[in-house]
Amino acid sequence: MASNFLLFQVASVCALLGMTLGWRGVMTRYSGFYDLPTAWSNVFWGILIGGFYGSLTHNFIVIPYLELIQNDKAEVVNPLNLLLLCLLASVAVHLLLRRDRVRRGSSQPTSGWALGLAMGGMMAMVFILRILETFEISPQTVITILCLGLFGPRCEALISSFQGHLMLQGKRWGAVLRGTFWRCSYVVMFAFALVNPSGWIFIIPATLIFNKSSEAWIWDSLPKEGKKRLRKIWARNARQQIADDSVVVGSQSDAISQGE
Repeated sequence: MASNFLLFQVASVCALLGMTLGWRGVMTRYSGFYDLPTAWSNVFWGILIGGFYGSLTHNFIVIPYLELIQNDKAEVVNPLNLLLLCLLASVAVHLLLRRDRVRRGSSQPTSGWALGLAMGGMMAMVFILRILETFEISPQTVITILCLGLFGPRCEALISSFQGHLMLQGKRWGAVLRGTFWRCSYVVMFAFALVNPSGWIFIIPATLIFNKSSEAWIWDSLPKEGKKRLRKIWARNARQQIADDSVVVGSQSDAISQGE
């Protein structure tokens, strides 16, 4: 068995990879049009809260579930633990996204995305470390580790960004309740996927579907002037791309003519 330090490094790299891809997939698209310093401050808070959230979820949800699978005489996981942990996480997200610096720039969805990426990354790291310490390396465990690293941060980012989107619409405590429901759902599915990779058949499509909606949440949080400037930039880039493609096609045609 590899040393604990090596296992921690592998778990950290997988989680950081998922966080990086999650950031590049959404936040870089709107870079310069949202409050980036506030988003980065929420990454710090997400790492802090996510460490406790991931550890408590591991101790009170994952371990009892694995013991139940391995030993039929073990106690069933207490659903109140799941509800309480997810409710506390949703309340923590709510309190961070209602700060003045977040509300002043209407950046609840973008700050929620950054916060969720860090929280989900920490949870994914804890889960991956648990897999490496418990199970033998096999194609099944490799698939589970890769999926946890890629989709763990993104799932939490989607939930936190959705919660911020609802807060932007004035649905404060309704956002907390919906966030709690979705967190309970994905924690249960992630725990199930640790022992049965078929759980990813349900997790991945749902993540990809909601990922398309996340761009609309981010877009709604941008100011009107920012939207106008962004549309102009996208239109200019599209025209430049068309012009570049025309130049390439023309060069190829000239080369073919000279060859003939």
